[in-house]
Amino acid sequence: MREDVDHHIDCHIADALSRPALVRLDSRTLCLRFETMKVASALEAVRYLLERGTIAHGDTLVDSSSGIYAHALALACHRYGLHCHIIASTTVDKTLHTQLEILGATVEPMPPCASLKLDQSRRVARVREILRDHPRHHWMRQYHDDVHYRGYRPIADLIREHISCDRLSVVGGVGTGASTGALTTYLRETDPSVELVGVQPFDSVTFGSEHVHDPEIIIAGIGSSIPFGNVDHTLYDTVHWFGFDAALSGSVALLREHAIFAGLSAGAAYLAARWEQRLDPERHVVVLAPDTGHRYVDAAYSRHAEAPAPEDLRPRQITTLSDMDLPWSRMHWNRAEAPPNAAVTHAIPVAS
Repeated sequence: MREDVDHHIDCHIADALSRPALVRLDSRTLCLRFETMKVASALEAVRYLLERGTIAHGDTLVDSSSGIYAHALALACHRYGLHCHIIASTTVDKTLHTQLEILGATVEPMPPCASLKLDQSRRVARVREILRDHPRHHWMRQYHDDVHYRGYRPIADLIREHISCDRLSVVGGVGTGASTGALTTYLRETDPSVELVGVQPFDSVTFGSEHVHDPEIIIAGIGSSIPFGNVDHTLYDTVHWFGFDAALSGSVALLREHAIFAGLSAGAAYLAARWEQRLDPERHVVVLAPDTGHRYVDAAYSRHAEAPAPEDLRPRQITTLSDMDLPWSRMHWNRAEAPPNAAVTHAIPVAS
């Protein structure tokens, strides 16, 4: 084997999946397209915990997930010889469930319920029950443990190699706070002016949209019914809230215009990025596409003919949270503190 190409060969598929494909959408927009973005987070978190002795080979790692993190943690456990137990959301489909089982993870699906909010709360309660009965299991706490920031440092370095950080905005789903928050934290170490634009669904407590109900909400993984300790609200300059129709519009446009098949959060981020660039055409933008669109085919992409044209949509510009409304709202967050219902009782430091 030629030595000059050895470094391109990975020892495990998780190592390859932890790196995004970089796709230039136009002269000032770069898309980071992942198959499973949280592999970057879970893989480095597990490696670090093993190195510190917090966990050991053969231990069982447990967490709750709506799908992406479940796959990522199962891959990391497979990579490092650990057991994996997932409390699975109702949004975890048969394809993913089957993959998880073959990878060696035990999957405990929650029974169907009327709302994703209740589903999320029940999953966390079930994790606590498991820890009570199995105190040696390690709860990964993807929502609250800043160890999940660490895997995004190499991705921040990758961004610096390919795009100017002068007048740069990072646009992506807030989710657990680790992806957009970590990327921006590490980019601001050398370029403090980098702006962060967070994407949220309605019906989420994280940025105060829990009072606006979207009957078709299925934007799994980027909203929350409970406070997340890993979300540092003071990192975010602007927030966009999306309903299903607007997110579908962005997703269909991203596929039609750039052939990128991604989840609804990526579609929402694409629409937000287009708007931010419209306001400031000289700005460079990095758009996060954290997963593929496969799990949204039946519920979303099959309805592509119904998707409104992106040029027919514009956000409702608001100054207070009480003014937000469907299908799309935007607010200057200005690095403010968490809204009352999203505040946590302990500080979450940034990982070094």
